[in-house]
Amino acid sequence: MPITPTKYAITTRQSVNWDDAKRRVFALYRRWLRSTPEMQSMYSLPLPISVIRTRIRQEFERNRFVNKLPVVDVLLTKGHADYQETMNFWRQTTHMMSYFNEESFRGAKRLPSSFIDGFLQGRN
Repeated sequence: MPITPTKYAITTRQSVNWDDAKRRVFALYRRWLRSTPEMQSMYSLPLPISVIRTRIRQEFERNRFVNKLPVVDVLLTKGHADYQETMNFWRQTTHMMSYFNEESFRGAKRLPSSFIDGFLQGRN
């Protein structure tokens, strides 16, 4: 399947007012949520779609109380760039898994503290 780099590109622009910015943020949020099944299969993420969507929601909620319109525009531009990089498969699975520290395969809960502990766990 050939990748068209401009398929997910969005022209950068400034928001006219807060209503316009709000509409653009919701549109970007919906794009991310709708593409989670595709992201899960492209990157072979060992996580359910609900966990991926929850993490996307957390990223948007983190910037919920930004009260300057130019800052919102910059965040929108970065969000669109991240979306384009993700959907064009310009990232690796480890980049995607870095957003999920708790569920990550590198998490402290999943890896043993020493080689012997890991060896003995495999023997059970």
